Amino acid sequence: MADIKLYGFAPSSYTWTTRLAAEEKGITHELLPIEFGSDDHKALHPFAKIPIMDHGDNRLYETSAICRYIDETFDGPSLQPADAFGRAEVDQWNSSLVDYYYDWCVRRIVVQRVVVPTRGGETDEEMVADAVPHAKYTMSVANEKLSNSAYLIGDEPTIADFMLLPMVFYSAQVPEGEQTVKGHSALEDWLGRMQERPSFAATVPGPPGS
Repeated sequence: MADIKLYGFAPSSYTWTTRLAAEEKGITHELLPIEFGSDDHKALHPFAKIPIMDHGDNRLYETSAICRYIDETFDGPSLQPADAFGRAEVDQWNSSLVDYYYDWCVRRIVVQRVVVPTRGGETDEEMVADAVPHAKYTMSVANEKLSNSAYLIGDEPTIADFMLLPMVFYSAQVPEGEQTVKGHSALEDWLGRMQERPSFAATVPGPPGS
């Protein structure tokens, strides 16, 4: 039996992050499908989002909370710094990634460019064009941080890196990645390091719309 259950779908950025955390801790997980917006979904998450985690009688939603629980519950390499300031930096980055990076880079570009057409819709080109400079700026902020350290907080990857990885990876796959990701050398080097980790190979999904 798997150590934890995760409800979601593999290409979801946030579901992928929780799977990366599980792999990094060396625990097993079962990924369970969910019918979005259904009563069963709302019974797991009152706002009908993903992912959701079950561990015995414990249930959690929200990616950063799930990852912290995984890190602090199971043995294995720590995914958070030992010091209070370092852990606060992880929280700072996680909040920034959810509030700014996901919106500009994933929701307004990747989803429009990849997911919407697979569902029979048309990409909102105006939305994409408007998002590009904002997405480029967010990537420049991460690039500047990574110019001074191998990972977002020091010399070892943390939950923040596993939150950022799907967003950068997907952003690099769409045409706008030439403007948002390419040319940020520290960020590109970081992406290469992250893709070399066994957890990446074990969890990398297909395209976001698959």
